Amino acid sequence: MLLRTIETFLRTHAMPATKFGRLAAHDPRFVLDLRMGRTPRRDTELRTRAWMQGYTDGVAADAREMA
Repeated sequence: MLLRTIETFLRTHAMPATKFGRLAAHDPRFVLDLRMGRTPRRDTELRTRAWMQGYTDGVAADAREMA
């Protein structure tokens, strides 16, 4: 269910799919390919999930610093 997690992430962070692909997978078509049925390798999925968690943690840390 990686794609579902990514779609939620994109909505939460108001991030375009191509930007996500460039940042998380170094592939601007990554999300589009997933939407079209691509199945990522396990290590790609793990790296993508780790990147999303790191991004979310960074955003949260920035918000705490601003408060």
